[in-house]
Amino acid sequence: MKIIDFENASCKHCYKCVRTCSVKAIKVKNAQAQIMTDYCVLCGHCLEVCPQNAKTFASDLDMVKYYLKHGEKVALSIAPSYLGIFKYDHPGQVIDALKKLGFTYVRETAEGAALVTEAYQKLMDEGKMKNIITTCCPSVNDLIEKYYPELTSDMAPVVSPMIAHGMLMKAIYGEKVKTVFAGPCIAKKEEARDDERTEGYIDAVITFAELEAWFKEAGIDVFACSNVPVDNPDPKINRMYPVRKGVMTSVMTEHGGDGYKMFDIDGMDNCRELFEEMRQGKLSGCFIEANMCEGGCVKGPAVNKLNISRFSSTLDIERMVEHKKGEQEPEAQTLNLHKAFYSREVREKMPTEEEIQKILKATGKYNKDQELNCGACGYPSCREKAIAVYQGKAEQEMCLPYAYESAHSMSNVVMDTTPNMILIVDDQLKIKEMNKKAAEVFGVVREDAIRSMYVFELLDTADFEFVLSEHTPIYRKKIYLESYKMTVLETIVYVAGMESALSIFQDVTEDEKQQAKEMSTKVEVVDIAQQVIEKQMMVAQEIAGLLGETTAETKAILMKLRSLVLPQDESSGKNKR
Repeated sequence: MKIIDFENASCKHCYKCVRTCSVKAIKVKNAQAQIMTDYCVLCGHCLEVCPQNAKTFASDLDMVKYYLKHGEKVALSIAPSYLGIFKYDHPGQVIDALKKLGFTYVRETAEGAALVTEAYQKLMDEGKMKNIITTCCPSVNDLIEKYYPELTSDMAPVVSPMIAHGMLMKAIYGEKVKTVFAGPCIAKKEEARDDERTEGYIDAVITFAELEAWFKEAGIDVFACSNVPVDNPDPKINRMYPVRKGVMTSVMTEHGGDGYKMFDIDGMDNCRELFEEMRQGKLSGCFIEANMCEGGCVKGPAVNKLNISRFSSTLDIERMVEHKKGEQEPEAQTLNLHKAFYSREVREKMPTEEEIQKILKATGKYNKDQELNCGACGYPSCREKAIAVYQGKAEQEMCLPYAYESAHSMSNVVMDTTPNMILIVDDQLKIKEMNKKAAEVFGVVREDAIRSMYVFELLDTADFEFVLSEHTPIYRKKIYLESYKMTVLETIVYVAGMESALSIFQDVTEDEKQQAKEMSTKVEVVDIAQQVIEKQMMVAQEIAGLLGETTAETKAILMKLRSLVLPQDESSGKNKR
């Protein structure tokens, strides 16, 4: 099951999640960030920093509601960090609120922590391990198994308090009872359901943020609830597990903790630095409390929206915890808390030097000086980013300096080669930008114009003022620039967000001259055609006149000829024969 991911189409080419991810478990495909499950340690930091709030994570809340709606007996294991995260007058009010939601039993995960404390002390008493790294934090466990597999032999072979508590609740209430964990951690979801070594003990995991929303949805006011006790014996010092040095404090309070040097480490980078030293064999005889979240679980990734201060939360928990050995249920002695840890390292195919160079050159890096190693893409160096591209984790386009230079270079080419004059003017009519052609036509030095000139020094400003005030564009308006003996098509548009006007002047002077010449030619042709028509009409009339006279004369001659040939009577049509 994929625990966390990002929503599609929400990424904005910022790569902030990639930069934040220490283990680079995020790939970018088609400009969309995606979690790579095999590499992810579920620290949740990428979700915390995403400016688009594009995070998604698997939720078991509907499953839990289904259990309650269908009358299942549900036992809730609530992480002890609730003491510093929820707001209340008395801690028992949170327990009552949970019971109002329908949970049959509400017990503190701290009683599972008490069992883990005993298991750690036994390991220390045996003294067989070179170092003992606590295994309460599933994110730390993932980090070691996936990235520092050489250290799995230093991991305490013990389940986490959540799993130990799930075992205990199943032992007390029976296997049919549904066990639910509520806490500040999203990595617990994977530990509960996707790890074959621990699955089956916790049926569902919900977060404190989900609980807070559920209270509001159900109309439950924690402050109006009664002060109800939890259903477990008092775990006392073991409630300290969620705060920094909490595990160490519990071990030393209950058992003394002799034999190993004890110290704590928290935060991804600090853990990695320590594990690197351990991999090099620099540490031995140490009991190490390791937490992925700085300050411990009180500021886990699933409580950020509740705006919790880890400092005040830590103080609240320490104030309420009694520093004495906790009490236990009899069933606790029958549980097997062993968990074996092993390598889950994923080995990627590495590119050759030639392949790396080919990828680097594709983004304009032909030598070492051009490898800026700026980290904007999320990778610490250009070479590491090139390797990620080869492995399908990153895209060429993620190189922001190259993308900027390419875009800037292209825009400069367009600005400098266009035959049009281009000006950008702000709302005070000051010239903000001018291209090469405009500087040439207006007879100014571009740098001087941008530094100190106003558009009214070069052009009439009426159209600029109209566009800047009305935000209405002017398209291809033909005007004559008297000072420059030039006819242009003027386009001015308002640039929203910059409070500026972009103007483009297309020189159509030669076109106008050509059109005038063509018009003159057309007029001349029309005049000639008219003259031809008139001449033809005159010829036609003259021909017609000549034809009329000729016809009359011909008729007279023929009549005279007829009268000479025939007698008068015959000529009149009478035949005397």
